[in-house]
Amino acid sequence: MSTLESIQARIEALQAKADALVAKQSENALQKIHHLMSSHGLTISDIESYSGSRKKAGSSASAKKPGAVAYRDPKTGATWSGRGRAPGWIANAKDRSKFAVGASAQGTKAKGKTRAAVKRKAKGQPRGPQPALYRDPESGATWSGRGRAPAWLASVKDRTPFLIA
Repeated sequence: MSTLESIQARIEALQAKADALVAKQSENALQKIHHLMSSHGLTISDIESYSGSRKKAGSSASAKKPGAVAYRDPKTGATWSGRGRAPGWIANAKDRSKFAVGASAQGTKAKGKTRAAVKRKAKGQPRGPQPALYRDPESGATWSGRGRAPAWLASVKDRTPFLIA
């Protein structure tokens, strides 16, 4: 029958062997990494700027990727992607461009419009009154083509004679 001391001694011996194996494997991995970096002319800054795609982090594709960091707090280093509720450090800022990171900072300053304004403009049907597309020659009534067709146009099979050129 084994004693507690002998079991603990075996555990320590096995732990030492495991640590030695981990150190040897990590040394082999580091040698492979060093060889690859030197053969391809890569530096640590290249690895840090790698964004997960085949492009560098400063490219426009990585800036548009969902979840990418768009804003950074210079004091704490906290980041925000620009989606969802704004964190406290940027929520009350009048000009968010001073917190913008990389390519998104250039785009924000150059455009002068917020993303929300651009999205609203490009999405769906335009709001408000629209120019007339159809005119009734007899009564002079017009219709923009939106909504339910008026009676003078609803019963007509071919609407082309009523189009305003």
